[in-house]
Amino acid sequence: MLTISDGVAAGTRQDASGDALADRLSALGYAIERGLVPDEFAAIVAEVTVQSARCRLLIATGGTGLGPRDVTPQALRDVLDYEIPGFGEVMRAAGRGSTPLADLSRSLAGVKGRSLIVAVPGSPSGATESLDALAPLLEHALETLGGHTDHGPGEDDAA
Repeated sequence: MLTISDGVAAGTRQDASGDALADRLSALGYAIERGLVPDEFAAIVAEVTVQSARCRLLIATGGTGLGPRDVTPQALRDVLDYEIPGFGEVMRAAGRGSTPLADLSRSLAGVKGRSLIVAVPGSPSGATESLDALAPLLEHALETLGGHTDHGPGEDDAA
């Protein structure tokens, strides 16, 4: 898990979304390692590159809005092998249940190597709502990325 925030990195703000995500990921059965970088393109690229080589799943929180320092989507697109558009769509659709402003989020997901990388909003509620929306997809996505593509008889491979 990676928190992307100038304020948290500077020690002037609590990592509320990181804490909420860590709790939720732990409840879902994932082992948690936490990282932190400021909203700096190069720092995000470097940390995501390192972590994606070590982790099958990397959740990044923060920097997905419209602010001038919100560069997470641009940085991730620089390192991803490919994007998974449906994940961003699912996160925004789930967020609409709480706020019409969810459509302003630039949350996204993609793949680097065999790692699934997901960028969620920096607010605790936006982060956990986005994770909860993706939770039913994560196990299958990680299995597929790990090479398990035989879905058994009767299952449709077209996706």
